[in-house]
Amino acid sequence: MTPTIAQELAAAIDRMPAFPKSVQRILELAREDASTAKELVTVIDRDPVLTLKMLKVVNSAYFRLPRQINAVGHAVVFLGFNATKNLALGMAAIGMLPTGQTAGFDWQDYLVHSVATAAIARRLAARVPDADPMECFVAGLLHDFGKVVMARSMPQRLEEALAACRADGSSLHLALQRQFGVDHASVGAQLVERWRFSASLVETIRHQFGDALPDTGMIACVFAANQICKKLQFGAAGNPFVSELPPAIATRLGGPLESVIASLGDLGTLLEEARAFASA
Repeated sequence: MTPTIAQELAAAIDRMPAFPKSVQRILELAREDASTAKELVTVIDRDPVLTLKMLKVVNSAYFRLPRQINAVGHAVVFLGFNATKNLALGMAAIGMLPTGQTAGFDWQDYLVHSVATAAIARRLAARVPDADPMECFVAGLLHDFGKVVMARSMPQRLEEALAACRADGSSLHLALQRQFGVDHASVGAQLVERWRFSASLVETIRHQFGDALPDTGMIACVFAANQICKKLQFGAAGNPFVSELPPAIATRLGGPLESVIASLGDLGTLLEEARAFASA
């Protein structure tokens, strides 16, 4: 990566739209050891848009909660403090997406892909002892967010990279490395690190490619969920290349990609939920 591109991307991260005051306060609470669930609920309740989005996701088929959740306070009871905080930040980040088409992206398709990846990652986490389902959901939701930064800062270069990988069927991250000297995973990791997500979530977003991935439960779940969504064409995030599961991930999840897909059963409801969320 040239110094010029490094500076442009750093500036693009700095220029990302500011979170609403309510979300900025959530970030502050995340840094305060003495913060309480009651304080978190109070902040979220004051933001009706964020509250509505969170309750919509919590009550979706993804979470399979035993009863309808009608208040953020009840969500904290079921999900816990950290999970609720991460979900609030994830929902706020999704609100930053461009609209329509930019840099060759259909952002509604992108959102379908992201939400479906999040939901499948959460479902896979149930079979991996060291994977937190809620962290997997948020990591799946944000795994491609580096593309948003690139679309805002260098749309023409990103569009050229997208066209290159579509033409030869190669993985988008390789085209981005040729174009930028860096891929969207690295950029996305820088962004979520700045937003003070957990180190494990930052690591998961940073490591999305190759056979020598760190062997963690969250990386296994998000990597596999991403490949499943590409294989089944659940939305689209600009990368048509489907990777087989590296041996360590296949071992964790009980087999190769096709076997994991078969084990998940009918994913039709999950896809419809993702489409409904994206079009809302």
